[in-house]
Amino acid sequence: MFSKFRKLLFFSLMGLILLAFLPACSGQSQNQPGMMPLGQMPAEVQSAPVSVQQAYQFAAANPEIMKQIPCYCGCGAMGHTSNYSCYVQSVDASGSSTFDNHSLGCSICVDITQDVMRFQREGKSIQEIRTYVDNTYSKYGPSNMP
Repeated sequence: MFSKFRKLLFFSLMGLILLAFLPACSGQSQNQPGMMPLGQMPAEVQSAPVSVQQAYQFAAANPEIMKQIPCYCGCGAMGHTSNYSCYVQSVDASGSSTFDNHSLGCSICVDITQDVMRFQREGKSIQEIRTYVDNTYSKYGPSNMP
């Protein structure tokens, strides 16, 4: 009888541990917006380092956030108007994205996006994130946003 109780206790504890770690294993938290599936990204993005893949996935899935975040790599001269446009050139009427390859080779763009992702998970506001980005990255060049 004691043996059955120990087994029940063991499996109950294992179940609780599993439930506690499921959100972390899924790659999502309640404060983190979605990510576009990697399979919907161009081949160049799919073969890029993980941090670059994640930045493209996040930017493409969260235009409402990323269009409010500037970039400081000098890409304003290329016509980029936010950190979002470092990743996405356009979205057609059917919702299909045309991706920009610029961020495949720009660590400033990717670093900014990784910071946005981190601060989103921490529950920071867009204004708090924008202030951090402005203060941290303005030393690299002019903002591509007013």
